[in-house]
Amino acid sequence: MKKWLPYLLPVLLPAGVILSCSGPGKRFNQPVTSALALDSTTLGISTVAEGLNVPWEICWGPDGHIWFTEQSGTVSKIDPVTGEKQLLLTIPEVYRHRSLGLLGMAVHPTEPYVYLDYTHRNPDSSIVSRLVRYTRGNDTLTDPKILLEFPGNTGHNGSRVIIGPDGKVYFSTGDAAHDEFAGDTAKLNGKVLRLNADGSVPADNPYPGNYMWSRGHRNIQGIAFTDNGQLFASEHGDATDDELNHIQKAAYYAWPHIEGFADRADEKAYADTFPFTPPVMAWTPTIAPAGIDYYNHPAIRDWQNTILLGTLKGASLHVIRLNDARDSVLDEKIYFTQQFGRIRDICVSPEGDIYLATSNRDWNPGKGFPIPADDRIIRLSPIRDAKGLTMLPGPAAAPATPVAKGPAIYKSYCEACHKADGKGVPGSFPALDQSKVVTGKPEALLNILLNGSKSSATEQMPAFQFLSDDDIAAVATHIRSSWGNKANAVAPEAVKSLRKPAK
Repeated sequence: MKKWLPYLLPVLLPAGVILSCSGPGKRFNQPVTSALALDSTTLGISTVAEGLNVPWEICWGPDGHIWFTEQSGTVSKIDPVTGEKQLLLTIPEVYRHRSLGLLGMAVHPTEPYVYLDYTHRNPDSSIVSRLVRYTRGNDTLTDPKILLEFPGNTGHNGSRVIIGPDGKVYFSTGDAAHDEFAGDTAKLNGKVLRLNADGSVPADNPYPGNYMWSRGHRNIQGIAFTDNGQLFASEHGDATDDELNHIQKAAYYAWPHIEGFADRADEKAYADTFPFTPPVMAWTPTIAPAGIDYYNHPAIRDWQNTILLGTLKGASLHVIRLNDARDSVLDEKIYFTQQFGRIRDICVSPEGDIYLATSNRDWNPGKGFPIPADDRIIRLSPIRDAKGLTMLPGPAAAPATPVAKGPAIYKSYCEACHKADGKGVPGSFPALDQSKVVTGKPEALLNILLNGSKSSATEQMPAFQFLSDDDIAAVATHIRSSWGNKANAVAPEAVKSLRKPAK
């Protein structure tokens, strides 16, 4: 959970009517427009706020409001009953570019502090990440104090902030597109850090005088505690193996040497020498996991003892059931695929309602988004019946590894960056339609697919060595014959002749 709060038993009302989180008997003003039927619960779906500027963090505030950051540099709160929005803070020194900006936030439950994480560009154009503590007053945030400042980049900055059951501040950081930072105990990047409320190093941290709690992370995008104090984090992989990790004291997660479960020969050899903690789940093809929260409220019995995880590339909500000890995964169900677009973050109210924040006005929206209402905060809440409401489909099957067909492989591994129409993202990912690299001699394209490419620190493409010769030939042929491209097909033998021996 992002904040511990006592749970209250739900009261179910007629279709389209939901109790307020601000007190019994009050009703939400926002209409329920659709519904989702689970085995024992029907969820009504309504929009609490719209027209937002990429809400990155949403959490339940001490005043019964939803507190949230917007990537452009503002902190606001919304009354979940009326939808009224109130601006609390604007941070002019936030540097927003691509995935950079104002990111994580945590409201301390027992101290008058709010912790914010954002990127800043210095006069010399260097980028840094900052963790800043503000003092919370009556609808104000004042007295900023920079607790940490360390290297940032135009990508892989993380980051999330959460207050643990022990009252400590847990802060996840990205590797800032420097792989070597993740395992380096002298660097703050690629870590989960643990701080006292005043910003000092806790005496019981695993490494004396060091903020580091765990290391070897690539780019953590979500973090949450369970009700028994287990800590989980969602993490972006490279071309493969997005991860859900059980974060443990002093644990090593081995990026960039191991992705996922150490199932390649080189990964197994590394794990024999440097023991690491494997993820509890990994996804290939990648789904771009984002914010997570823990759910265990009786209001939605079907989802008790689960990690709720939003995805960006997958544009879906994953409901991941845990075992009784809350330290491993039993099963997974996927909802709302492409229904709301990219889901950036999740929070749970004391009454067991679930709030989702969309991320469709960021730098890399999916097909069909943004819609005019984006970005939104959406509520899922139990209702008595769904008469007259649009029913959304039930859970989708977990994605399987694609068959060796060019369009399927392209959709799984390439489409999120280069887009369905092959036009890419200007300034970030090159267009593939009418590209001379694509339509020229096949060796140029095959070398990029096999070995990756890097034009700058973050504008880079991973290597797809893990795909078979047949798979790479199929996707190369698809790229060379789509969007007006009229180049010859590629044979698996051509891929084999260029493939470098495994190290």
